[in-house]
Amino acid sequence: MARRTRVGTRLLAAGAAAGLVLGVAACGDNGGDDASKGERVTVGLITKRDTNPFFVKMKEAAQAAAKANNVELLTAAGKTDTDNQSQVTAIENMTTRGAKGILITPADSKAIVPAVQKSRAAGVIVIALDTPTEPQSAVDALFATDNKKAGVLIGRWAKEKFDEEKKKPKIAMLDLAPGISVGQLRHDGFLEGFGIEDGSPEIVGAVNTEGDTAKAQTGMEQLLQKDPGTNLVYSINEPSGFGAATALRQARKDDVTIVSVDGGCEAIRNGIKKGVIAATSQQYPQNMARLGVEAVAKAARGGAKPSGYKDTGVTLITDDPVDGVESEDSTYGLENCWG
Repeated sequence: MARRTRVGTRLLAAGAAAGLVLGVAACGDNGGDDASKGERVTVGLITKRDTNPFFVKMKEAAQAAAKANNVELLTAAGKTDTDNQSQVTAIENMTTRGAKGILITPADSKAIVPAVQKSRAAGVIVIALDTPTEPQSAVDALFATDNKKAGVLIGRWAKEKFDEEKKKPKIAMLDLAPGISVGQLRHDGFLEGFGIEDGSPEIVGAVNTEGDTAKAQTGMEQLLQKDPGTNLVYSINEPSGFGAATALRQARKDDVTIVSVDGGCEAIRNGIKKGVIAATSQQYPQNMARLGVEAVAKAARGGAKPSGYKDTGVTLITDDPVDGVESEDSTYGLENCWG
């Protein structure tokens, strides 16, 4: 069996209720550590959307960190995972409102760069969370999961599982969308972990889902029409994985393996524990947001300016471990999940 570890402390992220698409968390000195006693700092958080549990947890963690560090937190979100224009507007508004730093999960890794550059030229620290910009150097720092590693982990698990069961893979790729680096990194990582390349005969086809359940269901239906023998599904995230599961259930396909990325609580509870999703790479959005708020607050008060890449962690979660791939089970996944 793969080595299974137990971590005694949970990843914690205290939070407050989600606000409107553009909101403010007014957080004053609460008698905490030295950081909370410094001058008040304004920090912006821009996520892709407010409805995804991943970004809900990120926002809650940012609000908790803001309260602890005497930070006024401005928040905004797009309407979809690919809504670049709303993010551009939010950057401009937050810069005008005097934000010392902006934390952003880019909806379009390339298209957001001009707005980021303009904000940085005005003296604002910009940190990308979760999704790198293209180029990555367009921001001051990146706090994120190693998304390629996340893909590699589920690819390696799937490869070992199919070899173990002596099954010939026919793979459906449920991708994100063009122009979003996180989607490409996970896609490439899965292929690397499985030991194949784009265009390999094992791949039935690929569709863009934008991480959306309904679009993933439609895409899965299309790929099943192309090859009814599809038996392995790579999904960019768990909402798309659940969309694939619905299509497979309706097609009465109960022997298809789904792997995914994110590790949200719903995915662990209703996916991993029930066998709907066989394995997922769990990431930790609360770490990204907390560290981002703390870094901007520290820099604004004379500390070191954040730079470079900070890996916020990833763990393979499955209740069906395989030799050679380190993993944790659904109990660990629920202890450390979000949403």
